[in-house]
Amino acid sequence: MELNLKPKQECAFDAVSLGEVMLRLDPGEGRIRTARSFRAWEGGGEYNVIRGLRRCFGMKTVVITAFAQNEIGLLMEDFILQGGVDTSLIKWMKTDGIGRICRNGLNFTERGFGIRGALGCSDRANTAISKATPEDFDFEYIFGKLGVRWLHTGGIYAALSEQSCKTVIEAIKTAKKYGTIVSYDLNYRPSMWSAIGGIEKAREVNKEIAKYVDVMIGNEEDFTACLGFEIEGNDENLKSLNLDGYKKMIDTAAKTYPNFKVVATTLREVKTATVNDWSAICYCDGEIYKAKDYKGLEIMDRVGGGDSFASGLIYGLMQFGDAKIAVEYGAAHGALAMTTPGDTTMASKKEVEAIVGGAGARVAR
Repeated sequence: MELNLKPKQECAFDAVSLGEVMLRLDPGEGRIRTARSFRAWEGGGEYNVIRGLRRCFGMKTVVITAFAQNEIGLLMEDFILQGGVDTSLIKWMKTDGIGRICRNGLNFTERGFGIRGALGCSDRANTAISKATPEDFDFEYIFGKLGVRWLHTGGIYAALSEQSCKTVIEAIKTAKKYGTIVSYDLNYRPSMWSAIGGIEKAREVNKEIAKYVDVMIGNEEDFTACLGFEIEGNDENLKSLNLDGYKKMIDTAAKTYPNFKVVATTLREVKTATVNDWSAICYCDGEIYKAKDYKGLEIMDRVGGGDSFASGLIYGLMQFGDAKIAVEYGAAHGALAMTTPGDTTMASKKEVEAIVGGAGARVAR
């Protein structure tokens, strides 16, 4: 596999993400509706990936986002700094006292347990990043002068607003102009697209974005909704990790968009909120590679598991240039991330490598 990564010495950053970062308020083991206290975290579909690349895998990363210039924005910046991600490309936007001009997004998330599924309730209208335009970021400077080896972004950010649709396309085009590898997680959320044109708008935007993507990530619903692919087989089969259905989906994607060097998806069968079967597959150079199965994976907090899969996959591709190794790193990192609270990883590279190598859960002394 040849990704043609830019040399490390020519770039200020290994990886950059473009997307929204929200303040996650977590009621712990309880419910949002009855909570009297919340634990605060930061999180965002695109950001979680480069935070994992920094915190777990030691790469030099930076986030492109925007915050309203107030105390909540400063709190978010502090969380990002604690994760080791560079904050120099954050756009700070003036706001008024009640957030009419712009604001920072909130995401209330409860983890679920057993038969009670995880639940999210976001409060993100009129956020700074949703109002940002391509002119708010100097992509020529970022990708042309500073230099970035890898850009990661996704469909959650693209769905925020008409402005974010334009911004993500401009960023990806500029990144490709300067030889930066682009990964994209389709991450289809129908409720988010409904305000700006629904599934038709999602397909229009994502089909344009797909022309510039090197590594495409998504599940069967993402590919069907965003790119219009149909998968043979009934819904029950797809829920049961039907590999033939996934393989057909990936094969269709690769043939439709020959610029896709890698296509990857997680495989998840939900037994309960706290027990899932978990694995992943990816396509590269005409071959499909499947990670080992994590049967009966016990989950503390599933939010961010797919993002941690993406960061493990990206690390494997950048470090080894081998899709077979990369999908194992992705699946192991995603599995580990779901054993801890919060959106972002608390795993170490040593732990990921141990899981890839077959280590169990015995006490390490």
